[in-house]
Amino acid sequence: METDAAPPRRPVPPRGPWQETVRIGAAAVVGVLLWLLTGAMLPRGCAADSCSWFVTGDPLVALGCLTAVAWRRRFPVPVALAVAVASAASALASGAALLAIGSLAARRRPAEIAPVVAAFVIAPLFTTGLYPVERPPGSPWIQLSLQLLTAGFAVATGWAVGARRAEVLSLRERARSAEREQTALADRARVLERNRIAREMHDSLAHRISLVALQAGALDHRPDLPDEERAVLVRGIADGSYRALEDLRDVLGVLRAEQPDRPEPPRPSYDRVPALVDDARASGMDVTLTVGATGEPPDVLGDVCYRVVREALTNAAKHAPGAPVRITLDGAPGGALGLVVRNGPAARTRTGPPPASGYGLPGLAERVRAVGGTLDHHPAPDGGFTLTARLPWPADEPGRTAGTDEPGPRPSTDEPARPSRSGDEPERRS
Repeated sequence: METDAAPPRRPVPPRGPWQETVRIGAAAVVGVLLWLLTGAMLPRGCAADSCSWFVTGDPLVALGCLTAVAWRRRFPVPVALAVAVASAASALASGAALLAIGSLAARRRPAEIAPVVAAFVIAPLFTTGLYPVERPPGSPWIQLSLQLLTAGFAVATGWAVGARRAEVLSLRERARSAEREQTALADRARVLERNRIAREMHDSLAHRISLVALQAGALDHRPDLPDEERAVLVRGIADGSYRALEDLRDVLGVLRAEQPDRPEPPRPSYDRVPALVDDARASGMDVTLTVGATGEPPDVLGDVCYRVVREALTNAAKHAPGAPVRITLDGAPGGALGLVVRNGPAARTRTGPPPASGYGLPGLAERVRAVGGTLDHHPAPDGGFTLTARLPWPADEPGRTAGTDEPGPRPSTDEPARPSRSGDEPERRS
């Protein structure tokens, strides 16, 4: 039973002809040196017949061993065992035997190495008569020790080479695994970023389409409009349709591209709320904005506030065309940013059911909860709709205040800003 479990085998890449030639050549050089040393130990008066094995048999056995070691990677144990035994009859084959033992030891399997080493150490005891060399007393033990030390050196070298090879293969596999993981993470990050940009553009596209629908409904509902107002509505429809097509083209480009190459749309922010309200007014909506907030909230709150206002205006345009919409912003650092959007009942009947995806308000509630706020929406008693959001405004991260170089959002020019008071309703825009 093996006490040292062999590590899992990994495929070893094949060596080129040049590498194999260098190894066999080195083995031949070592064998030649040992062969010459053995020749120097022969008696000077050695007869030609007594030295015939040294001159003819030894090189022929060595040639066969050097040829056999070329197959050691395909048949490691048989080749190593045969060469180890044959090297006992050929000093010139000793280098081939060391190469075969070292190559076998690189596999790091003790059950395979032990019998080959035993054969390499014991076989020379049975071939001492091939060379007429005078041996001192106790020479068998000296020969066994030398053979054992030589085999041990070959095994240690081969084992170290095998361990190094396994370490290199392990590092390469880990590098490939890390590269695959990094590629997968990069691909996932690109997909998430494309989806985020597409969602941003989708929200903007839905808002523009709602405004276009509102203007088209106004034209259909009011055939008696003066030519000047009718021209304004027509230009608004044309401009909104063109911008909606541009947004749609951007969405498709982002979704189809491997990497988004289009510039990212402007990030929603608190100071863009008045511009959003102005766009809604330009499309024909009756919108009133009252700002009572002190300073400007952090970017995270401004992002959510902009999205709440945009979704409320979109819903009002779809579900209550022509209804007045009142938006109230109040709050201060250390408290909460309050946002109330009220719209009255529809001023005109819709020609068909309003388009609805069912994801607007739930997605908005998720964004509000992500910053620790609350969102409430319910029908009003007069047939309208009320949407209320409260976002915590930390005192340690205040935005720009009214006294700084970059003031917070100002109300539209036709509605002065004023603090909101309990029980008061903002003025309706004339």
